[in-house]
Amino acid sequence: MGNMYYQVIDVTDFGPYITKVILAMPRVMDKAELSKDLFNVYVTVKDRFGDVAKVPKSFAERDILVPSEGEREITGIYPCDIEGNEQKSGRFIALELAYGPIYKCSSAIMADITTLNAHEYYTFSDYKITQVRSIGSGAEMLSDLLFDKCAGIYNPKKDRFKDYKSEDEEKVLRYGYYVPELNGGKKPLIVWLHGAGEGGTQTCITYTGNKVTELTETWVQDKFDGVFILVPQCPTMWLDDGSGKYGDSGNSKYVQVLKNTIDQFISRYSDVIDMDRIYVGGDSNGGFMTMRMIMDYPDYFAAAFPICEAMLDERIDELHISKMKDMPIWFTHAANDPIVVPDKYAVPTYERLIKAGASNVHFTYWDKIVDIHAGFKDAAGNPYEYLGHFAWIPMLNDDCKLDYNGEPVKFDGKEVTLIEWLSKQKK
Repeated sequence: MGNMYYQVIDVTDFGPYITKVILAMPRVMDKAELSKDLFNVYVTVKDRFGDVAKVPKSFAERDILVPSEGEREITGIYPCDIEGNEQKSGRFIALELAYGPIYKCSSAIMADITTLNAHEYYTFSDYKITQVRSIGSGAEMLSDLLFDKCAGIYNPKKDRFKDYKSEDEEKVLRYGYYVPELNGGKKPLIVWLHGAGEGGTQTCITYTGNKVTELTETWVQDKFDGVFILVPQCPTMWLDDGSGKYGDSGNSKYVQVLKNTIDQFISRYSDVIDMDRIYVGGDSNGGFMTMRMIMDYPDYFAAAFPICEAMLDERIDELHISKMKDMPIWFTHAANDPIVVPDKYAVPTYERLIKAGASNVHFTYWDKIVDIHAGFKDAAGNPYEYLGHFAWIPMLNDDCKLDYNGEPVKFDGKEVTLIEWLSKQKK
């Protein structure tokens, strides 16, 4: 009969990964008797229907689907408590696992590539951890242990958020939200608008599919003296103009319902939200919707931060430019973005705003997006280079410091990052 184990998920720059498993051992374990070669870890990833998930064989062979299962490499082992916190000894041990973009079966989510939107969702990873070498000797010896019963999954960053399930999504969208420490007066609100893959019905994907959870970290919260985070979820995609498909009309059928959702959330916390500090931003599809919202409601938001935004510049008329030029905006994009080509989107819009006299509009323009925080490597051992579309990664790590001309952005004479700058904006 198998023994129990627990899974631990961390939300990283590249989404949520199962970073360790925790084994419930028959006796107290000391660190000195543990080594990485004691166990074999095998995982089978199940889709939302309970079947073995099928994934593309490789980036170059995306039409060939193979079962998502295989061995996972153990990179560390130590005694811990039930949540995986390291201890000198204990009845639980943690197996740290190699994870990241190049490691098969390490992600906690997958995209439904059979649908137009390829919405992401959490899978279930079914582990079998087999002891392959004995531990200890005599009456204390342990051997042939099998761990194959998942007793729980820890996803602590995800658990910082609460979800609101709308009764009528034509009036108010479902959303996830984070409530800060409510002391010291009214707090600002950041509205994060997700990308296309994070739409659908599993709300937690909107804030864990990318590292939106970073906005709840102390280093961010301290800059704002506490800030609410609101993450509405679009059932299809923000770019849906009513056709149910991606289009280039520049319109969205979700404009009014999104505004209703923001208003409804603010009404729930009207006594503690500062209406002069409502910020809106998001990535890709959400960057498009950021632009749509500030085009339609230029006096409502205190600032905006569109990331790899997908609003065609030709859909923005001169009246919109004249209304937006006085709004604080900070664009983020990468020159090698193959999905939302910046020369058709953010670049000409930014240039038109500057030409119109905008004085507090900025643009961090990356050559490419390379990992500098998570420690992810490519097959050759070099820092992992993400697809050029993934400009939200440096934004959420607060790496955006330089303006379009390569000079540092300053506010009140001091150099600031995007998040520092955002925290200082007020209507």
